[in-house]
Amino acid sequence: MGSDLFISYAWTSDEHREWVRLLAAQLKALGFDVLIDADVDYGDDLNGFMRRVDDAKRVLLVVDRNYVERADTMPNSGVGKESRWISEVHGDREASWMSVLFVNNPDFTLPAWLGDKMPKGFNFNHSSNSLQEFPGAEQVEDLWRWIAGLPTNRDSATPIATLRERATRLEEQTLRTEPSQWRSPDLEGELRFAYADAPQRTFRWGFGDSEFAFSVSGHSNDSIYVLKDYGNAVGLVQGEMPDDADLARHLVPGRSVTPRVGQSVVLMNEHGRLALVEIVDVQRETTHIPYTAPHVTFRWRVIASS
Repeated sequence: MGSDLFISYAWTSDEHREWVRLLAAQLKALGFDVLIDADVDYGDDLNGFMRRVDDAKRVLLVVDRNYVERADTMPNSGVGKESRWISEVHGDREASWMSVLFVNNPDFTLPAWLGDKMPKGFNFNHSSNSLQEFPGAEQVEDLWRWIAGLPTNRDSATPIATLRERATRLEEQTLRTEPSQWRSPDLEGELRFAYADAPQRTFRWGFGDSEFAFSVSGHSNDSIYVLKDYGNAVGLVQGEMPDDADLARHLVPGRSVTPRVGQSVVLMNEHGRLALVEIVDVQRETTHIPYTAPHVTFRWRVIASS
């Protein structure tokens, strides 16, 4: 599958090259797959490169004065080769396939082969004497709307600020449910676990034969269901806290136990190792404003001697 955009430009100066790379980075940040000529080794596979240009959904020429000169008078330069290849493909494509971005080219000069074709152009020229003529967000939006195939008329467009807010909400929700958020390599620790957001309402810690899964669901204001769904056994410590060597006797054959705040649970994983979990705090869901998500705060410790 081809890239969303191929950018052709001249290495006029370090500053110009950096400007084009920053523009490409901006477009990549918007989600476009962008290929620039810096990614191409002309000596390796010219036919392969021509196919990449041909497969690109859009082609953008960043035309400064130096680009025009190289395209017209230096056929063996990178710009000269690209101009020749693009011109060969251009005739078979719809008009919207290629566009021109003018920068440091106030006369809007085009390479000779484009002189009578009148491609769509984007004015990124600026004048040091007038900040009002400096290109900004509006020009960038025009550019990405062309890449995306959207109309230039923005009457029905969703404002960028709204799109950003939506994207932020989506990413925040994705992060809340991302499995890596609900895992720790530590053999002991403490966590405020908002279990409703976690996949299978499960938090995992440790690694290898010391890995444990803590699965819970709500019960009451001061207690929680602890399930053995992802372990071998679970048990509730009754009475005084026993020595580590005596924890296994508290395991029970049932699927769950219901510890209250201040009580501890014994977990046994599929390798027969043990972990101790102390319930520090339990919070049920409250739907009034401000909303409070259900959570349990607990401390865990993998029993070294197990």
